[in-house]
Amino acid sequence: MGIFDKGVKKTKQSFFQKLSRAIVGKSRVDDRVLDAIEEALVSSDMGVDTTLKIIDNLEDRVEQDKYVSFDELVDMLRDEIAKLLNLTGDEDNYKNELPFDFSKKPYVIMVVGVNGVGKTTTIGKLAANLKAQGKKVVIGAADTFRAAAVDQLQIWADRAGVDIVRQEMGSDPASVAYDTVSSAVAKEADVVLIDTAGRLHNRIDLMNELTKIRNVMRKVIPDAPHEVLLVLDSTTGQNAFQQAKEFSKAADVTSLAVTKLDGSAKGGVVIGIVDQFQIPIKFIGIGEGIDDLKVFDKKEFVSSLFSKEDLEK
Repeated sequence: MGIFDKGVKKTKQSFFQKLSRAIVGKSRVDDRVLDAIEEALVSSDMGVDTTLKIIDNLEDRVEQDKYVSFDELVDMLRDEIAKLLNLTGDEDNYKNELPFDFSKKPYVIMVVGVNGVGKTTTIGKLAANLKAQGKKVVIGAADTFRAAAVDQLQIWADRAGVDIVRQEMGSDPASVAYDTVSSAVAKEADVVLIDTAGRLHNRIDLMNELTKIRNVMRKVIPDAPHEVLLVLDSTTGQNAFQQAKEFSKAADVTSLAVTKLDGSAKGGVVIGIVDQFQIPIKFIGIGEGIDDLKVFDKKEFVSSLFSKEDLEK
């Protein structure tokens, strides 16, 4: 079983069941079949624009064919979705075990996202992953508005065996970020992970604070942060699209981590967001365990999504 099989199981089952019903007994792919495929794609929260792009391409491919079997149609869909995920044309783009440029030291990652998406947990799992690869990590607890967030991050830091910089509740988050990167430089750390408050994407004042944090860090490391990682909850569906749009405007998002994929039948959100925003997904969360944050490999993801093995008919 591939590492993504658990993560896409519910999406795969829902999608294949609808796809099977769409084509069973049909002698050709007609408008009714395409409408059913469109419904299956939209219901997996792939997004309307991405869905229409796929449907248009399918129409072109089957236009001259009298008959397309279920397997042939699945192969076509697999090809179209693989194309959408191939942002750079580099077939090995997502195969690095840790997809960061460690030539920059310390490598500063600012993690953003709204409350409840699994942001703090993602930071903890990522810290553990980095530590296991021999990297020296420092976490900055810059979400100073919620004691629970700092305490949770402390637990993750202790579990991963990495340093954490924290201040009193209500402290200036930018001050925490400044102290964190300063400490990382002094300790010759490899990676800095900066947690930020779970901000609502429609709160302009809070979003502006992300800019302040970034500017303060640059007083220590001129090109920091090197990565702005946006954490999205796959179960929120279309709301994840809105969050990606607003955070991209406010924080120059460079990569994504999509969580809770194992509990959702809406895994298509992964494809839609990559297609619409051209921001690479670097990690997906497929469970609660410390090892359930996985580096995203587009080939393996598509293979798992379209594998017909072990499907519940």
